[in-house]
Amino acid sequence: MSAQLVVGILVGLWVLLRVVGRQITGSLVTQRQLMLMPAILVVLGVLSLSSTIHGASAGEIAFLGLDCVVLIGLGFARGASIRLDRRDDGLFQKGTAATLGLWVLTIAFRVGAAFGSAAIWPDGKLGHAALALTIGLTIAAQNAMIYRRALSLDIPFAVDRA
Repeated sequence: MSAQLVVGILVGLWVLLRVVGRQITGSLVTQRQLMLMPAILVVLGVLSLSSTIHGASAGEIAFLGLDCVVLIGLGFARGASIRLDRRDDGLFQKGTAATLGLWVLTIAFRVGAAFGSAAIWPDGKLGHAALALTIGLTIAAQNAMIYRRALSLDIPFAVDRA
């Protein structure tokens, strides 16, 4: 296992633990918070893919596309499952049992897709390079759903203190 892959997995776990932890315990939601982390992950993912996409087969690219579509769908479902409340400080989110279950499903799907990709294309590097992109896309979809729901409920976002 390469050092780059280990670092990628550790960063992915840290991001997921941070995101899931905030959702389970509940937290105020700012617009910056909704956009910054997914944007960074998607940019890092695209940069990582740029060096491997040229050597990938059409099957690998199609597999990655399907992986992304499913993860985006799971992100929308998680965003719909989160309870949104109005607080004095602004929008407050708290995950539900369904949110936690969807996170477990998301992680299981992503791990399964990584192993499946490695089994089908043992020399392929696309699956490893796509880790940041896929995490970024699923979190972006979730946050887009939260953003849309907050606007439709007319709940103002919390003020960013940073």
